Formats: sequence, structure tokens, C-alpha cells
Amino acid sequence: MDTYVCGRCGYVAFNQVPAVCPVCGAKKEVFKLDINAIKNPQDPNNLNELEKKHIPVIDIRKECGLVDTGCVDANIKVGRVLHVMEEKHFIMYIDIYLDDNFLARYHMRADKVNPVLGIHLKVSSGKLLALENCNLHGRWLAEAQI
Repeated sequence: MDTYVCGRCGYVAFNQVPAVCPVCGAKKEVFKLDINAIKNPQDPNNLNELEKKHIPVIDIRKECGLVDTGCVDANIKVGRVLHVMEEKHFIMYIDIYLDDNFLARYHMRADKVNPVLGIHLKVSSGKLLALENCNLHGRWLAEAQI
């Protein structure tokens, strides 16, 4: 899968460049192909400490806790071992995609939030992607089937 990165905000597009960045509105000319935009574990079955702290964990709940029907909860935690949120080392944002299409970006402040996110989706199926961006260690991706 090709990954294109917005030179203005860091948004990652999959397979093709959008006409306009959905996060910052930049035109397609600012995007660059970057096959190393997303970090991958060396051995997915045997994660090292860095990978355990960076690869998001997605928990899908078919029954929503806030909305009656037609909602699926997705809880996302950055890392099997919770990532630190310190002034010098923190998760900048989590981007959410459904079937490789961008849904939302959630910005994080090191001094105010934990690197976790709960979202409520109005879908019954699809592939959910969570892409987190660590200020020191880059972007890490996880996916889950709804």
C-alpha cells in the first residue's frame, strides 16, 4: 500500500493523494510519497518494548454505551504498555480511518490527556484503522474489523 504524507500537517493518505488534505486543507502538491511513513514491528508475534508502547490497541464493542441503536464503540489505547505523556515525549494525535478513508483527527496534549480515545461509529462493518503519531518515534498503525 502506498502512503502519501501531507507536508503541512502530517496527514497520511493511503493509495492515492487527495485533491485537498482533509485535515489542513493543503492542496495535493504538498503531498509526498513516503513508503516509510508508518513504522512496522520487526516481529508482530514478538513485540519489543518500543513497539509495545507505540502500536495502538483497538477494542471494538458492538453495543454502544451512549447511543441506542446503530452505533459501535471503538476504544483505542496507544500501546499494550500505555505510552507516556510527558512534555518531551508524547502522542501528538490519533487519526481514525474506516476502510482506508479518513474520519477524524484527535489532537492530544501531554499535560492534559492520556493516550486513549473512545469513538462512536455509525457503521456496522468495515476495517477501522488507528494511526498514532509520537513526537519522537513516528507513526504507528493498528487495524480491527468491526
